Amino acid sequence: MFGLFNKDPTAKLRKQHAALQEKAMLAQRKGDIKTYSMLTAEAETLWAQIEAAKKS
Repeated sequence: MFGLFNKDPTAKLRKQHAALQEKAMLAQRKGDIKTYSMLTAEAETLWAQIEAAKKS
């Protein structure tokens, strides 16, 4: 019951991850593969942080 008002600690990270994936998709559609790969790599490291925060 006391955890009712606690926010999800990963919510902000998930929002950032979604934004990075969106930017990567748009870069891929424009044909900018270098930017796409950099943004995808950033999104993957952010996802690893989310998974680590979930486990602890």
